[in-house]
Amino acid sequence: MADEFTVEREHTVYGGRYVVRLPDGSEAEMTYRQLDPGTIIADHTGVPPAHRTKGIALKLVEAAIADARRDGFKIVPQCTYVAAQFRRHPEWSDLRA
Repeated sequence: MADEFTVEREHTVYGGRYVVRLPDGSEAEMTYRQLDPGTIIADHTGVPPAHRTKGIALKLVEAAIADARRDGFKIVPQCTYVAAQFRRHPEWSDLRA
C-alpha cells in the first residue's frame, strides 16, 4: 500500500519534514530539527487516522534513512515512532546519533 505514495523532503537550515500528500488533501509527515550539519533530530511522525495501517509512517522514516545514508548525516530518534523503528531495524544503528 505505501508504494502508492511519494515522499517529498522539505528542508530549511533549521530543519524540515518528510511529507506524503494524501488523496483526500491531508498530509502525513515526519518532522525534524537540524542539530548541526551532520545531525537531525526526528521529533514527530504523524499520519491522519484514516490513513493509518497503510505503512506510510514507515515509508517516511525509510526516506530519512535513505537520505542519511546518501548524504552522510545521523539521526537522533526523539520521536517514539522513529525510536521504535530504529529498535526494529538494527541495520540502521550506524545512522543513530
